Amino acid sequence: MTLHKRLLIGLPILAAVVLLAVGIFSRERQLAALRRLSQEQAIPAVQLITPQASPPTRPLVLPGTLRGWYEAPIYAQVIGYVEGWFKDYGAPVKAGELLATIATPSLDAEFAAAKANLGVAQANYRLAVSTAGRWQALAGTPAVSQQEVDVQGAAAEARQAELEAARQNVAHFAALEAFKRVVAPFDGVLIARLTDLGDYVNGAGSTEGPRASSSQLFTVADVRKLRVFVSVPEGYADALVPGLTASLYLTSQPDKGVPAKFLTTARAFSVNTRTAVTELTVDNPDGKLWPGTYVDVHFQVPTDPAILTIPEQALIFDADGTQVAVVDAQNKVSLRQVTLGHNLGQLVQVTSGISASDRIVNNPPAGLLAGQTVRPSSPAPGYARTPEPPAPRSASAGAYVDKSTR
Repeated sequence: MTLHKRLLIGLPILAAVVLLAVGIFSRERQLAALRRLSQEQAIPAVQLITPQASPPTRPLVLPGTLRGWYEAPIYAQVIGYVEGWFKDYGAPVKAGELLATIATPSLDAEFAAAKANLGVAQANYRLAVSTAGRWQALAGTPAVSQQEVDVQGAAAEARQAELEAARQNVAHFAALEAFKRVVAPFDGVLIARLTDLGDYVNGAGSTEGPRASSSQLFTVADVRKLRVFVSVPEGYADALVPGLTASLYLTSQPDKGVPAKFLTTARAFSVNTRTAVTELTVDNPDGKLWPGTYVDVHFQVPTDPAILTIPEQALIFDADGTQVAVVDAQNKVSLRQVTLGHNLGQLVQVTSGISASDRIVNNPPAGLLAGQTVRPSSPAPGYARTPEPPAPRSASAGAYVDKSTR
């Protein structure tokens, strides 16, 4: 066989062998890649985070109510009919300024009778004194006995006591007569008028007649400075100290804060709500803040920077309690029990169980087991980042309200 024929026969066989070898090599390489991919996918990819220090303050948003520095409901002190009122809603008033007058015909009659009784008592006293003097002049003579002299002296003293009682009765009715003029107790604003011309009014505490309940006529408030009443949960009692400040946000102005200062607290918790009534103060020289207004009270409560924080999604809750998944240098998982502190919204304080150098699985997958090997991965930009504490916003606009983790 010639060389040419041998080449014609051998070249196709060689080409087939080469193609077969290339196919086998490519298949083996693909199988190896699939094995590597399967092995990699068998190891879960996780994002690792490290604990961060607590922020210097934690936000606390609570509902509050504005009240006047002084608020006085003004009641009628006498029985009668409203003869006239002189101030309406929103009117500024001065201390002692006339608000209304009350017609009291029955009181006027009793006052006149008391003055008449005083005149009778004065006449009786003068007569008794004169009589006692005459009897005293005859004392020691056979004309009268000492017993009769003593009786006349005692009668004069009794008339003197009756005179004093009559005077006190007149003073009593004179004081009631003064209550016919209803006046403002202090400088402020009339925030309520609950009466009208001709209304029947009853004296406060009176039990006379079928309409014996006392009648409120007006409410006056001093609005130059206001009190803010807030119910603070017991988890924040340690923050209620002098120097604490807050910002008030009105529903009509959710982006404009008004500074307020801590005044006092009840130093006791309600057994129903486990909150303490806390009082703040806010200056109101222009009168733009109104008593009775609902406000969102934003506190910035100091925290301990030594306490570590992690995102809430890093926590594992199961039958063994609250845990976190910690990854060691060999990428092995261990589950640690942790003790939680305050919930800061997206962050939660961890008071024990972790250290600042630990690598913690963020958002651990379901079924993650202790001793399992994991594969750290980098998250997509902007995904699953460790969140910052939320900035305060109006609670009416969906603000985060901080709460204690128990």
